[in-house]
Amino acid sequence: MTVPKIGNKAPALKLKNQNGETVSLEQFKGKTVVLYFYPKDETPGCTKEACTFRDEFAGIKKKGAVILGVSPDPVEQHAKFAAKHELPFDLLADANHRVADKYGVWVEKSMYGKKFMGIERSTFVIDANGKLKAIFRKVHPTEHIAEVVAVL
Repeated sequence: MTVPKIGNKAPALKLKNQNGETVSLEQFKGKTVVLYFYPKDETPGCTKEACTFRDEFAGIKKKGAVILGVSPDPVEQHAKFAAKHELPFDLLADANHRVADKYGVWVEKSMYGKKFMGIERSTFVIDANGKLKAIFRKVHPTEHIAEVVAVL
């Protein structure tokens, strides 16, 4: 697995959002994209993280950036999660974790001594030319938003 690096072209993605519409990075050429990967809808950390992005949405949008959240959850689950928490950005369904693999965030994790594969909470900032401007790995759900906003 190749892990993307700052300055590299961002790996392509083409996934369905919570409305069942196909979303790709190509459609955001000329804009900065905040692409964040999270493990699961409706879990405490992921809900806090999504709501933190929601609360900073206006400021991020004002800087000319868009937010895309990605998890392995299905479209229908994303739709409920987005509606319940009034999320004003797309949540993308990566059920087969192909995009997570491309970004190097589908990793072995451990909880209570049990090993399993899952998403490493990470955020990638992609510049208007489609290149990786910043990478935040193993982030805290609520504290890394300040770092993201600072690089926009």
